[in-house]
Amino acid sequence: QVQLVESGGGLVQAGGSLRLFCAASGSIFSIDAMGWYRQAPGKQRELVETVTSGGRTNYADSVKGRFTISRNSTNNTLYLPMHSLNAEDSAVYYCNCYAVTRPGAASACYWGQGTQVIVSS
Repeated sequence: QVQLVESGGGLVQAGGSLRLFCAASGSIFSIDAMGWYRQAPGKQRELVETVTSGGRTNYADSVKGRFTISRNSTNNTLYLPMHSLNAEDSAVYYCNCYAVTRPGAASACYWGQGTQVIVSS
């Protein structure tokens, strides 16, 4: 099993910044993609930004130029500095990864418990 633990959420004023952190642990043989998703009340979970093991990123248009994902593959950690936050960024942010737990096994999807981000206007 793979565990993902997020931190760094909180309350911030509009225009401010936060930095999210995620650490993966457990029976990890390799991790392919890691990323952040978010879910606001009454809405579906949506992609924020992801990064593959090769460094390829994919992000939502709404965060372009404001959020920049980074990953440390040595210790399986993930960061998301967030700038110029606005009320629409308020949500629970979830860390996600596709990991292989042993050689020859298929990649599986894992989720963290989430960290709350509240942006006050």
